[in-house]
Amino acid sequence: MDPAALLSTVRDNLLAVTRSATLLDVVAVTAAIWALRGALTAARRSFKTTKLRGPPRADLIYGASKRIFEAPDAGAIYEAWAKEYGVAFEVPTTLGGTKIMLTDPRALAHYYARETWTYVLTESARFFLQRNFGRGILWSQGEDHKRQRKSLTPAFSQAAIRHLTPIFYNSAHKAKAAWEAMIDASDGDSTVIEVQNWMNHISLDTIGFAGFSHDFGSLDGKPASVTEIFDTFGSSSKRSAVNVGLLLLSQVIPLLSFIPTSRTKLLREMQRTMEDISTELLARTRKEKEEGVLDGKEDRSIIGVLVKANDSDSSIHLTREEVLAQMKVLLIAGYETTSITMTWALLELAGNPDIQSKLRQELLAFGEEPTYDQQQSGLPYLDAVVHETLRVHPPLTDFVRVAAEDDVIPLSEPVVTQSGETVNSISVARGTRIGIPVSCINRSVEIWGEDAKVFRPERWLEEDGIPRKANDIQAYRHLMTFVDGPRTCLGKGFAVGEFKAVMSVLVKNFVFEMRDGPDTQVELGRGLLPRPRIVGEQGTAVPLRVRRYEG
Repeated sequence: MDPAALLSTVRDNLLAVTRSATLLDVVAVTAAIWALRGALTAARRSFKTTKLRGPPRADLIYGASKRIFEAPDAGAIYEAWAKEYGVAFEVPTTLGGTKIMLTDPRALAHYYARETWTYVLTESARFFLQRNFGRGILWSQGEDHKRQRKSLTPAFSQAAIRHLTPIFYNSAHKAKAAWEAMIDASDGDSTVIEVQNWMNHISLDTIGFAGFSHDFGSLDGKPASVTEIFDTFGSSSKRSAVNVGLLLLSQVIPLLSFIPTSRTKLLREMQRTMEDISTELLARTRKEKEEGVLDGKEDRSIIGVLVKANDSDSSIHLTREEVLAQMKVLLIAGYETTSITMTWALLELAGNPDIQSKLRQELLAFGEEPTYDQQQSGLPYLDAVVHETLRVHPPLTDFVRVAAEDDVIPLSEPVVTQSGETVNSISVARGTRIGIPVSCINRSVEIWGEDAKVFRPERWLEEDGIPRKANDIQAYRHLMTFVDGPRTCLGKGFAVGEFKAVMSVLVKNFVFEMRDGPDTQVELGRGLLPRPRIVGEQGTAVPLRVRRYEG
C-alpha cells in the first residue's frame, strides 16, 4: 500500500473511534493523524534536505518547542545551539517535526531575497492570520502580497511620517501633563507610575489619530474596548499547561485552534472588537469623503490611502475585506509592538542612569522640539538609544517559514552535517521549515562582540562599534527586529518616528528610577506578545519611580 493510501485508511479508522470520544481523546487522535502525516512527509523530504546536527528531541510530543516558548530568553538557547552546531542547525519541533534555524549572514541574505516566493508562511500561520485578521498584508503571499504592499506604501513614506510627527508629540505631551498632575498630587517630588500601561495609551491614541483620524481617548481616561482586550492577554502571571500545549499543537494542527480555551476565546473577542472598530472607522471615512467633508485632506492618512485603494477606479485595487484586514493589522501592530519597545526603553534608562543622563543632556542642549528631519540626523545619542533598544529587545524572538520549492542555501562559513561531512551550503527540500531566531542574531556574541548582551548605545556612535559580522546583516541597521526582504516591516519609519518623539518629550522632562532600587529584577510576562514585567507584579505591570526633572 502506498503512503497516501495508508494514511487515508488509518485516518478513516481513527475518525470512526472519535464518534463517542471525549475532547481529550479527539485531540489525541487528531495529533496522531497529523503526526503520521508529518512523518510520511518528513520521510519524503529527508532524501533531499541536508541532515544537520542539532539538539536532541528531549520531549517526544513537543520536541524543543515548549522549552523555547517558556524560556525567559529564547535567543540565548538558540545562540548556545549555534555555538555548538554551527550557523545552520536542526531543531526538533512538535509532533516529530523539525526546523532548520539560520544565523549566518549570507544564508539570511539568500533567504530574504527569495521570501514570499520560495519561503512562505506556514499553513498554521496563514490559518491563524486569516481567522483573526483577515486576508490582509500579513496573510498574503507572492503577487497578492506585492499588490497589497504597494497600495499601503504611500501611507508610510518619509513625507507621510513627516506629516504625522506632530501627532506623535501630541500623545507624548498628553502623557507628560498627566504625569505632572500625578506628581503634584503625590505631595512629593516624585510618584510611582505604571509606565507600561501609559505606553499602551500613547500607542493606541497615536495609531488612532495618525492611522484613522480617530480619537480613542485612552490618554484622557476614556475606556477603549481594544485596550481592555489586549490588557486581558497579560492579566494572568502565566499561561496554563493546557493552553500552552494546545497553542503549540495548533501550530501543526490548525483545527485545534477552534477548541474553546480561554486564549482562543480572547482571540475571537479581539477579532470581533477590531472588526467592529475598523468597520465603523471605514464607514465614517467613506461617508465624509462622499459628503465632501474631507476636502482631500485625508488622502495622506493610512485610512485615506486604504479608502482610495478601495475605489473601483484605483489602479491597485483592494477589496473591502482587504481594507478591513489592513486596518486590524495596523491597530495591533501600532499598539502592541510599539508600546512594548517604549516600555523596554524606559526600563533600560531607569536601570542605566548614566545613559539616561547623557540622553537628557543631548535633548536639553538641542533645545527646541526636534522635527522629523532633525530626529534623523540632529540627535545622534537619541538615535543610538532607540536602535540599541530595538537590538536588545525585539518584540518577536523568532519566526518560521516553509520552503515552497527545493532550494540550496549558501553559507559564509561551513557547518558539519550529521554524517560528519563539512559543507558550505545546505540543500532544502520543498516543505522544509526554516526559522530565523531574531533575538539570537540581534544579541549574538559571535555577531555583535563580547558586549553583545550589554545595553550600550555608544556602539552605534563609535567608528568600529558595529562589528564586521553585524555589518554583514543586510537588514535595517543590521538588525532583524523589522526582518528584511519583501516582508520587511512597512511601518518601521512610523514606529521609529513615534519612538523618538515620545522619548524626547519624556526623558527631557522626567527622571526614571527603578521603584525598588538598582537590584530590581525584570522578567517576561505573557501578553499578546511577550512583554516586560517587574518581578513580583501581576500581569505585565512595570511600575517605575518618576520624578520631574528640575535641572
